[in-house]
Amino acid sequence: MHPPIAGQSPGLSFHARSALNPEFQLDVNFNVPPGITIIFGASGAGKTTILDLICGIKVPDSGLISTGDAILFDSAQNIYRPIWDRRVGYLFQDLALFPHLTARQNVEYGIHELNRSERHKRSSRMLDEFGVSGVEDRRPSRLSGGERQRVALARALVREPRVLLLDEPLSALDRPTKSAIVEDLRRWNREHEIPILYVTHSHEEVFALGDRVIILDKGKVVAQGTPHEVMRAPRLETVAALTGFENVFDVVVSSIHADRGTMTCSLAGVSVGIETPMVQAEVGSHLRLGIRAGDILLANEPPHGLSARNVLAGKLIGLERRDVIVSARVNCGVEVEVHLTIAAREALGLRLGGEVWLVVKTHSCHLMSE
Repeated sequence: MHPPIAGQSPGLSFHARSALNPEFQLDVNFNVPPGITIIFGASGAGKTTILDLICGIKVPDSGLISTGDAILFDSAQNIYRPIWDRRVGYLFQDLALFPHLTARQNVEYGIHELNRSERHKRSSRMLDEFGVSGVEDRRPSRLSGGERQRVALARALVREPRVLLLDEPLSALDRPTKSAIVEDLRRWNREHEIPILYVTHSHEEVFALGDRVIILDKGKVVAQGTPHEVMRAPRLETVAALTGFENVFDVVVSSIHADRGTMTCSLAGVSVGIETPMVQAEVGSHLRLGIRAGDILLANEPPHGLSARNVLAGKLIGLERRDVIVSARVNCGVEVEVHLTIAAREALGLRLGGEVWLVVKTHSCHLMSE
């Protein structure tokens, strides 16, 4: 194993600009410590491009990329460390296992410069650490999906990389298999302490896998922090759209209640008030209000005796089933989307044009700037 050098951070520093084509320019600056950092964003945001720049497949126009004491790229000093010398592990979505090689041969492919005894020792240790020590002589076609993922991880880590890059490699797996593999990876990293960058566009994977999250939009970082900070309480409307807020409205601050830590905001254009958590804003300030469709309760009669502060009357104008979720559209002066279960739709006896009431907790309301 290559231990971190005393006095040097084992984290990753990435500062790069790159005009990949006339329509898309990447301009990204972030630093991540050891652990799993999720890179999240819509398709075309630049997620995979960042991984390609770190490993050396692509070269930025300018910037500095380093990990620990190793400079991988520095335009100011004209430094470009070749791919083979970067010690960067990269696991692609399709895994890229060689179909004609056994599991052991796949793992040992990246350490061919070592003698046979050392290769065997390292590959056996990695396959054992990832729970597939009994598949050494099987080819990929004879492995389950989870076993292929584990062999691919063992191959990426057998070279003891400074950084591990994961480009949606677990997206095709079921949740229990995915969770078990990630736990094995966390256990491995408690000893080795390297930065792991995991690209995804799945909200679920952000919370399930990440210690931190970096959100990209059109080649720029628009938010970063813990998954809870960034995904649950976005501060920007662009982040709210990316992180799954179905309802975003213009509001004006109408009153502030400092004694209870809340404020009342009026939906722009209609006489509907919403109680929200208090933020730094004055009466008359124009903000944006985001509410997740899954955070709204729907009733077919006026609700009573609730702790929730916001009850809005409206008319049901749309119902659409989406797999196991039903999306309801309600006109409360503004159109609001609500998600409910199939069973809830049937129990409520919902009908288009019928009167309904929406219940929204104060802390389900998130105020943002554009």
